[in-house]
Amino acid sequence: MDYSATPRPAGANSLDPLDALDAQGRANLAGASATTSATASAAAEPGTQPVKRLHQAKAIAAITLGNGLEFFDFTIYSFFATIIGKLYFPVEGQLAQLMLAVGTFGVGFIMRPVGGVVLGGYADRAGRKAAMSLTLWLMTLGSAIIAFAPTYAAIGVAAPLLVILARLIQGFALGGEIGASTSLLLEYGSDKTRGFYGSWQFVSQGLNTVCGSLLGVALAATLSQTALESWGWRVPFVIGMAMGPIGIYIRRHLDETLPGVEDAAQVAAKPASQPVRDLFRDHARSITTGVLTTIGGTAANYIVLFYLSTYAIRILHLPMVSALWAAWTGAVVTVICSPFAGTLSDRIGRKRVLWVSRVLLILAVYPAFMAINASPTVPVLLSVVAVLAVLVTFTAVPNIVMLPELFPRAIRATGMSIVYCLGVSIFGGFAQFFATWLIQISGSNLAPAWYLIGCSLVSLLPLPFMRETAGRAID
Repeated sequence: MDYSATPRPAGANSLDPLDALDAQGRANLAGASATTSATASAAAEPGTQPVKRLHQAKAIAAITLGNGLEFFDFTIYSFFATIIGKLYFPVEGQLAQLMLAVGTFGVGFIMRPVGGVVLGGYADRAGRKAAMSLTLWLMTLGSAIIAFAPTYAAIGVAAPLLVILARLIQGFALGGEIGASTSLLLEYGSDKTRGFYGSWQFVSQGLNTVCGSLLGVALAATLSQTALESWGWRVPFVIGMAMGPIGIYIRRHLDETLPGVEDAAQVAAKPASQPVRDLFRDHARSITTGVLTTIGGTAANYIVLFYLSTYAIRILHLPMVSALWAAWTGAVVTVICSPFAGTLSDRIGRKRVLWVSRVLLILAVYPAFMAINASPTVPVLLSVVAVLAVLVTFTAVPNIVMLPELFPRAIRATGMSIVYCLGVSIFGGFAQFFATWLIQISGSNLAPAWYLIGCSLVSLLPLPFMRETAGRAID
């Protein structure tokens, strides 16, 4: 596999990493043709790995870096939700402002299933690379709108409408990104390493959270509150907008894993609705079980890794800098633990890792919220976040790996996108809104724990009926 910009020999096709596993058995064909031997020998030479480790590392870096760039802007919004609520939703009461701000955060998730259908289908027709480049352009557009949107004081009701429009565009883009990038990661792995490869999807999300939280801490620590509310909060969105073209350039040099997309005529001949039609006709059970399982993982992810920062500011009344360190802690734990969680799921099975970690999370989350409310200090907050983040990682990684494994390659990106986006759209995207609303109507600061426990219990119901995918061929 070649990730450089050097053109391939005429007539040479990209080597599918999964099909390359059979290449060693065809070593005697390596010298059959002088025209194709330069391309074929790298894959067919006996005693060599069909995909070199260095090239594997480059591929993982390219896929996860682009995915991290997309999630960077999506994540930073939640960190500055309190400021955005004040500037764009000037209603009475800080809690009401917060609800509108995090509600707008959730609006982006409404478009995720739509993006999953449209862009996921595109990824299954035109290839993973084409779809991922398109999603990056859309995310860049959404970031630009937020970065330069005038406030409510300047243009009135048009200001929150611009923010909502940007969130809808970003949600549409991420709906297609998650299926294409995760499918590509798994298709670079083998039957024994798909969990490890797929875990880098979650690593990329953790890395963007690390970068976003560090940037938020730096801005909050160096700027006055006036400067932060005036222009400082816009800086991360400008950075995310500028990084979009870089991610697109990096992804251009990946090898495609969907066969046949090199032939433009073949791609054009495929009906646009074919992946979606096949998915709902032949895989309705996989869609249902996948969505239900995803509910628990996504609720845990957004409550622990995103909402706790906002919770620490508004409910525990901790300073913004200290609260953002909580997000940083959770992200670092995620980055460190994700490859181990993926590897463990390869060895003992996805279902076993998911089941044990999710039950432990159910048992731990309520005492965790009791602890940070009984002692609302930074050390306690960071300790709680670190422990919960470990459990979240070990429940989310096998979950996200299992989803694309449920579907054949021809409709994998579409299936992964739709299942993940349906689960995430309501129970993940609006998790912060539901948690804040539950606090308001119940008067209890422990209400977010109830929400997470409920979602986790529901997500365990379909697990006994799902087949184990670790170590088994999926194509």
